[in-house]
Amino acid sequence: MKEFERKQLLERVEREAATVGAEIPETIAVQGEEVDLQEFVFEIKRRETVPPGERDRVERAKRNLRRERIQRLERIEEGAVSFDEGERLAESIIGIDRALDALEGLDATDLEREAEAQEAADRKRWMKFLRKALGHDDTSHNTRGRT
Repeated sequence: MKEFERKQLLERVEREAATVGAEIPETIAVQGEEVDLQEFVFEIKRRETVPPGERDRVERAKRNLRRERIQRLERIEEGAVSFDEGERLAESIIGIDRALDALEGLDATDLEREAEAQEAADRKRWMKFLRKALGHDDTSHNTRGRT
C-alpha cells in the first residue's frame, strides 16, 4: 500500500463522524473467535437497561472490541497490507466503533436514569423536610406554631 493510501485510510477511521450511517457488522472475528456482533448489540439494546447479570458480559465484549480495534488499526498503521485489505480493515474498525458507540450509549442511559431517580428522591426528601420545618404535617393540612 502506498503511503498516501495508508494515511487516507487512517484519516477515514479517525474521522469524528465516521460511524454516522455505518452499520454494525453482522459477524466479526474478535480475538480469534467469531462473534455475532449485530445480534449481540441488538439483543442488549432491546432491553431498557443492562441487567446486573449481563454487565460483566457487556464490559468484556467492549474490552475485546477495543482490543480488536487497536490490532486492526495497527495493521493499517504498519502498512504491511494491501490497499484492499486496508479498506476492509478500515470498514471493520468503523463497524466496531459503531458497535462500541451503541454499547457505550447503554451505560449513559443507565446513568441518566439513575441520576433522575436520585434527583426525584432528593426532591421528595427536601419537600418532606420543608413540610416538617414549616409546620405542615403529612397527615393533616393544619399549620402549627403560628399564632
